[in-house]
Amino acid sequence: MRSRDILLSTSLVIGHVFSQSCPSYSSYSQSRNPPLTSGAYKLAYQRPSPECRTFNSSLIEDAITRMKDAIYDEDLYRLFENTFPNTLDTAVKWRGVAANNTEEELAFIITGDINAMWIRDSANQIAPYKTVMKSKTDDIASVFRGTINLQARYLIISPYCNAFQPPPESKMPPQSNGGIYSVTPSYDRNVVFTCNFELDDFGGFLQLSHDYYEATGDLDFFGKFQWIPAIQSILAASEAMRQSTYGPDGEWVRPEYTFQSQTMTGAGTLGNNGIGNPVNYTGLVRSPFRPSDDSATYDFQIPANMMLARYLESTSKIMEQLPNAPKGLSRQMQDMAADIREAIKQWGIVKAPNGQQIFAYEVDGFGGQNLMDDANIPSLLSAPFLGYVDQNDTIYRNTRAFILSRSNPWWCAGPFINAIGSPHIKPGAAWPMSTIMRAMTTDDDVEIISAVKEVLRTTDGYGLIHESVNSFDTSDWTRQWFTWANGLFGQMIMDLAVRKPHLLKESFQPFFIPMTRAA
Repeated sequence: MRSRDILLSTSLVIGHVFSQSCPSYSSYSQSRNPPLTSGAYKLAYQRPSPECRTFNSSLIEDAITRMKDAIYDEDLYRLFENTFPNTLDTAVKWRGVAANNTEEELAFIITGDINAMWIRDSANQIAPYKTVMKSKTDDIASVFRGTINLQARYLIISPYCNAFQPPPESKMPPQSNGGIYSVTPSYDRNVVFTCNFELDDFGGFLQLSHDYYEATGDLDFFGKFQWIPAIQSILAASEAMRQSTYGPDGEWVRPEYTFQSQTMTGAGTLGNNGIGNPVNYTGLVRSPFRPSDDSATYDFQIPANMMLARYLESTSKIMEQLPNAPKGLSRQMQDMAADIREAIKQWGIVKAPNGQQIFAYEVDGFGGQNLMDDANIPSLLSAPFLGYVDQNDTIYRNTRAFILSRSNPWWCAGPFINAIGSPHIKPGAAWPMSTIMRAMTTDDDVEIISAVKEVLRTTDGYGLIHESVNSFDTSDWTRQWFTWANGLFGQMIMDLAVRKPHLLKESFQPFFIPMTRAA
């Protein structure tokens, strides 16, 4: 065993020992832990002590320290201090190496309060740290590599599944989610936690790969291990999910993927005996489930296709530089991306009730259109954030005005927060994640300040970003530990430090002091 591996193994053993005396973050985060800020919101300090954090990064700690001088408002700094490192503090459940290759780093990233690794969530949880990563030797770089490698493994084994069990190398037992499912292709429940096919999983893996390469220039990494086979698996599954419900002669074509479950909600399973609603051939890729894990109304989800096209394009440039890449694979990635872009132009741009052209959220190729947006990313709101379209693009601007208004059935307006919600919860439950994304997709100082204030006043004193918040009652929220949203808020602050540093010198205190919470 090499010295690096000995050190890695030792760190894992030490982490296991410490974990015996460390409180569960599920419990810890349910308290407003001291010291509270002296600002109006009295925000709690929610970081575990250093020995109880799941990964300690000097790079991230240095960034947090630097930002103290950049941020004027004490409450805003506390929210950043809690949220930016939250994935590293709480969700790096295990790190190690592959059983068959001690050079192949692995990292099992839980979504927060659920002990499983979602492909999309884990990509988004780690992505904010690209803002400080500069080299493959940076401490945080190993977490990127470990996450990408484990995602690649999962995407090869079960490309139609979205959430996974711990790898056998971790010695952690698989967890049952209690569901009863009938899914094709079949899968191993010791490997898979849930098997909702969500196209944005492919986009998340590609985006994280893009982020790591752009930050480090570490080309050699992608030629090792399982990255190339994972790309091949993504392309094969995407191609299978482009097929029409009917063949050229009108005969029904059996789909590659079906899903049925026993559930209390219509969004937890697919109709038509697990097949979903029919689709016509468009060149788009089906996504029977949305980024929220809810079933789609129409299977061609435009934001997920945007994300896939954009990151197939960028990662194809990595592939074409790899000497061991199969001939033509980079071109195959580029061709699929081009086909999807053309299909979005043809099928994804529709006429809104006001006569303007906008992006639809979902279509079916038969004329069915779902005009809405969901807070979960990829969303229509996030299209510039994904790099698919410029934020000043006319169709995007029209779409943005539509979805940030009562025209969007999931627009949640109220005295405390005005944001896009999701059918994953209920009407009136605004998702701060969409408010954060609103700030990241505009250059308007007033809109950014308004968005930051809304997020700041809806943590209910916990100093963490909730999944959703009642827009009329900030004490009515879901999930106190949601690392994806926490990381996104930290990424927003890091973005503003570069793009709008003067805004971080503002006071975000309310004109009226919030009412004191009952003890």
